[in-house]
Amino acid sequence: MTYERPKSNNTLGPSEKAELLNAYFEYYRERVAELGRGALNSKVRRDAFSELLDEVGSLLLTQSAELSARPGPVQDFLKAEPLPPKFQELLPDRFRAFCLALNALKQWLAAEQAATDRYLLGGTTRQQCRKMAKYCVVTGKPLNESETELHHPVRDGRPPIPVSKAGHEQIEQQDSGSGEDAYGLPLRELKRESNRSRAMLRRGCRLLLQEPVQGCTTAVAA
Repeated sequence: MTYERPKSNNTLGPSEKAELLNAYFEYYRERVAELGRGALNSKVRRDAFSELLDEVGSLLLTQSAELSARPGPVQDFLKAEPLPPKFQELLPDRFRAFCLALNALKQWLAAEQAATDRYLLGGTTRQQCRKMAKYCVVTGKPLNESETELHHPVRDGRPPIPVSKAGHEQIEQQDSGSGEDAYGLPLRELKRESNRSRAMLRRGCRLLLQEPVQGCTTAVAA
């Protein structure tokens, strides 16, 4: 089946788009006031699409293996880009084709995800959102165009919301912090210096507290 990009059956005029965005921003101002900044960072559980992702992964493996073995543009490309001598026995063509397919999928995903922003408001969605938003829904402060960032509260087709850089950091729980933060600031410095993820730091703290940590090897614990 040939893929066709989803298109909206509704065509909105300029005034309707402006009204929609105003109501949208007001909705999230109220949500943030009621529920906090977490209302702007809602994500579906990772396992919700596990079956779909398994199918996609299996399809990538089988299709890339087939394309590497039969005459065509993939096989031609593999032949035109020979591996260095010591790599030839280490990287089989089916794996090279799989890597190329992953990269093609990444580019396709980026294009299709960008297209989701245009579903409701057309090709100037990002410009319209920046133009309509006057205040950051997180900090409540006026938006500075040079420091405005677009944030998706939910990746389900709804447009992005312009927020300040400081507001965006708060949404993602990446505050730059202040001198009054006795715990967050040292942790951020440790994270930056050791190049550790927050999950690793959390695991390390639990180990120091002698709490049980599942799936932790001796090397990681050290």
